[in-house]
Amino acid sequence: MDYKRRNGGPLMGGASQSKRGKTAGEWEDSPSQFEEELSMFDEAETEAEEREGQAGHDVIPVGALFSADLNPRWRRPHAPTLDPSSDTLVFQQIDLDYYLGSAVAGMPGQVQGKVPIIRMFGVTDSGNSVCCHIHGFAPYFYVPAPNGFTSDYLGEFKRELNSAVLKDMRSNKDNISTTVLAVDITRKESMYGYHGKCILDFLRITMAMPRLVAPAKRLLEQGFKFGPFPSHNFQSYEANIDFEIRFMVDSDVVGCCWIELPKGKYRVREEKSMEDTNSQYPGKESLCQYEVDVGWTDLISHPAEGDWQRIAPLRVLSFDIECAGRKGIFPEADKDPVIQIASMVQRQGETEPFIRTVFTLQSCASIVGSQILCFTQERQLLESWAVFLRTVDPDIITGYNIQNFDFPYLLNRAAALKVNLFPYLGRVRGIKSVLRDLNFQSKQMGRRENKTINMDGRVQFDLLQVLLRDYKLRSYTLNAVSFHFLQEQKEDVQHSIITDLQNGNEQTRRRLAVYCLKDAYLPLRLLQKLMCVINYMEMARVTGVPLTYLLSRGQQIKVVSQLLRQAMKQDLVMPVVKTEGGEDYTGATVIEPEKGYYSLPIATLDFSSLYPSIMMAHNLCYTTLLQKGSAEKLSLSPEDFIKTPTGDQFVKSSVRKGLLPEILENLLSARKRAKSELKKETDPFKKQVLDGRQLALKISANSVYGFTGAQVGKLPCLEISQSVTGFGRQMIEQTKQLVESRYTISGGYQADAKVIYGDTDSVMVKLGVATVQEAMKIGKEAAEWVSSHFTPPIKLEFEKVYYPYLLINKKRYAGLYFSSSADTHEKMDCKGIETVRRDNCPLVANLINTCLQKILIDRDPQGAVAHAKEVISDLLCNRIDISQLVITKELTRTAQEYAGKQAHVELAERMRKRDAGSAPNLGDRVPYVIIKAAKGAAAYMKSEDPIYVLENNIPIDTQYYLEQQLSKPLLRIFEPILGETKAESVLLKGDHTRCKTVLTSKVGGLMAFAQRRSTCIGCKAVLKTDAAVCDFCKKKESELYQKEIFHLNALEERFSRLWTQCQRCQGSLHEDVLCTSRDCPIFYMRKKVQKDLDDQTKLVSRFGW
Repeated sequence: MDYKRRNGGPLMGGASQSKRGKTAGEWEDSPSQFEEELSMFDEAETEAEEREGQAGHDVIPVGALFSADLNPRWRRPHAPTLDPSSDTLVFQQIDLDYYLGSAVAGMPGQVQGKVPIIRMFGVTDSGNSVCCHIHGFAPYFYVPAPNGFTSDYLGEFKRELNSAVLKDMRSNKDNISTTVLAVDITRKESMYGYHGKCILDFLRITMAMPRLVAPAKRLLEQGFKFGPFPSHNFQSYEANIDFEIRFMVDSDVVGCCWIELPKGKYRVREEKSMEDTNSQYPGKESLCQYEVDVGWTDLISHPAEGDWQRIAPLRVLSFDIECAGRKGIFPEADKDPVIQIASMVQRQGETEPFIRTVFTLQSCASIVGSQILCFTQERQLLESWAVFLRTVDPDIITGYNIQNFDFPYLLNRAAALKVNLFPYLGRVRGIKSVLRDLNFQSKQMGRRENKTINMDGRVQFDLLQVLLRDYKLRSYTLNAVSFHFLQEQKEDVQHSIITDLQNGNEQTRRRLAVYCLKDAYLPLRLLQKLMCVINYMEMARVTGVPLTYLLSRGQQIKVVSQLLRQAMKQDLVMPVVKTEGGEDYTGATVIEPEKGYYSLPIATLDFSSLYPSIMMAHNLCYTTLLQKGSAEKLSLSPEDFIKTPTGDQFVKSSVRKGLLPEILENLLSARKRAKSELKKETDPFKKQVLDGRQLALKISANSVYGFTGAQVGKLPCLEISQSVTGFGRQMIEQTKQLVESRYTISGGYQADAKVIYGDTDSVMVKLGVATVQEAMKIGKEAAEWVSSHFTPPIKLEFEKVYYPYLLINKKRYAGLYFSSSADTHEKMDCKGIETVRRDNCPLVANLINTCLQKILIDRDPQGAVAHAKEVISDLLCNRIDISQLVITKELTRTAQEYAGKQAHVELAERMRKRDAGSAPNLGDRVPYVIIKAAKGAAAYMKSEDPIYVLENNIPIDTQYYLEQQLSKPLLRIFEPILGETKAESVLLKGDHTRCKTVLTSKVGGLMAFAQRRSTCIGCKAVLKTDAAVCDFCKKKESELYQKEIFHLNALEERFSRLWTQCQRCQGSLHEDVLCTSRDCPIFYMRKKVQKDLDDQTKLVSRFGW
């Protein structure tokens, strides 16, 4: 292979010159926009490189040896030597775990046997990687001391518990002799319930390893006897806390915070040779540039305030792989090769990736702005990519669906080819990355089957998982997501075409490489646009959990972490509660909506952070809850406690300030600070960080209430959650009464105010004024007046005015939204209406959207009716494009697990029989349309793949779409305007529903037995021969020919327009369009026109002219 120098050197040889036979001006394909972006990165970098006096390479043939000197950019910046006696080490930690290892001389903690060591990974300000081993912290939990227990019994209790735990162990492969390290008496108080500040003796039991806590807890709970004390069932406290969280709480470390190791307090590990094994100090175990040991009490953790809010220059690697599958079969790792891996690396805080490489199998033409490494053997390709990953040493690895496809495929493929060094992808030497299956289930996410790969020290940030967690979208393909957030599309190349491109020449492989690079580039763009990394980091800092927990765990762990931190300050301990699915409690209130179309402004008043403010105002907490009858026992006066609407009792803050209110106050005041800093800040990167911070604080405050109501939780408390919703209901009712009693004609206002709807935390008021301006004025005044009736910090705020407003039902409404200025609306706000639901076809969303625009913005309800009629008529006459009729549903379970038969599941099964490769898998969204079938056939039998429908001319069941998809949403919108009976008769009956067009299918039913006969093009009479026209129409033959040719030309023009549009989208006007994006309406149109064009060409050829 030849390579081209970037600094304008001559082209060696003619490999890539022969491709460019014609001069660039006449034929050269204009590069795609993405390629232009790549070359722009390149120009900027070449300038910088020329200043350094070194040019990079474009295409490098890599021989059998892979030397990392190929590109000096890959390595991290040089790490200056550290002198522990005079240098402090400061780094931002990004990942934290623990392992069992041998004790290290000079470090605190137990000396014999295996000890738990916390391992922290991080990055310094100058971009050097750090691995920090933290010693001397051991897991512990509490049990209340039995009556009459004194410090004389500690030794005996420890001995007995130690032998009981040892006996309980099935196998003792680590030869543990001491399981209980220490038992101490401490003064603590249980967090659950108010006991009148009754501080008790607790035993703090310190265990040798985290996994020994559970058996010790179990043995103590089952009944444990020692010394003179009878057998006693101990209630355990804080025995269900993760070891990492326990350490972080005790040492005041939060996720992604900055850690400082003071000089003289830590020891640096050196690189050791294999022979040097006798010294007492261990050598380096990780691939990080600095590796240090420190005692757990010596490290300093900085809270994320002021300058410590900054983010280190983390390296983010995004990658994508391409595989060459066999025809019609989805690639399988044991058979199909990996042919390309594109990688892009970017520093957090910069806008462009500084490393762009593609590893390809076979030669590939060069791409300006990226380095291409060509290999002849797939083994070398995989081996070199693993070396690349270890050299670049990324802190965060991202991509699209890397967790369930790319990583598992690479690991399985490397195993199949016996590339033994491939799976060492983490930062700890000698630890393989292994695949495991993980079933994650939560209320928010539903059931997901995922794979997980361990990669110590690197955070895997699969963008698909992040989007599934945080956004509700119609489709989760990378194409659809990029279009939704970046307004950019990418080519969607089907896996069967990829093999053809690979087997072509170096130009087709170049095309594939550009496609692959774009797939690696888009996740980086999306991470930046959606501020994922920043938002998740701020969430880790706010809640105090490691960054990796946010992606792999649910909501509760975040609250537990905050609760423990607050409890520690007050010597409170958290009990371990047995979880039982308890009875449900009444939720939030909804004032019955007065449905209708309102042409007067409607003001919306809403409580800001309602549930958190209720908990703060009424001091609702575990620590303030009075159990039945305890008010009398503790002789509290009625002024000392409150009774909630649900009949539960809590003491007032004058007696004791609750933990939860304190946590919420801290969160909300921190949010206020972040928002005021955000207003002053000018640096865009710092702005993003602050915005991420205020969002994390808001979400955390709102999840505290949910934590108390989670029945299968760490600490559920029905009394708190039902009291909160009880107060909420009471406040909404009270707001309604207050507003309606004051704003009346008799009170000197224009009209009687009427609350037309109230939801969890807001009320909609018809004030009877004519302009938005007046509604805003009275709304603000009303909010302040009503707020004065409630305990602070509960505050009713004027939020927005809707004008006009269409109230359809509970949680379903639409209106034009005015909040800042009274003259222009900011948006059309729709809640619970089909414009935003994902399980309808796009036709419904588009039609409803247009109708709402006509009703609300143009104030033309009749125009909206006319438009709806027109669309219904088009639907019945088959004039609607198929892309508008595609319904998508997620395949959440296998066919056997669904109770009833479902359309999308049945289709997935049928598609699997036709072609196993392209059939949808679990967790995918399946696109389908409903087709005509015999009378009385169930809907699930009528689902079909849209492409199959187009290719075989299968008629669509338009009646189904009208009755099942369009009618209900349309009636919902028009009933408040036209009245219930009239809406149905106007929209769904009448002239526009009488004309129908029915296609004849090419497959299925009677068509298997039918014999095709030609008919005359003019009068449709049946012909005996295959001529174009019958004898009667012979004289009009030329006229008919002209008509058909005209039709053919029209189709050709339409096809070429669509084709050009697709070429523009893929970024080149001279290459075939390979895209098969199921989310793109153009794709379906192109397919349909292509088919019509074929049919029309056949028809014209019958004239034989």
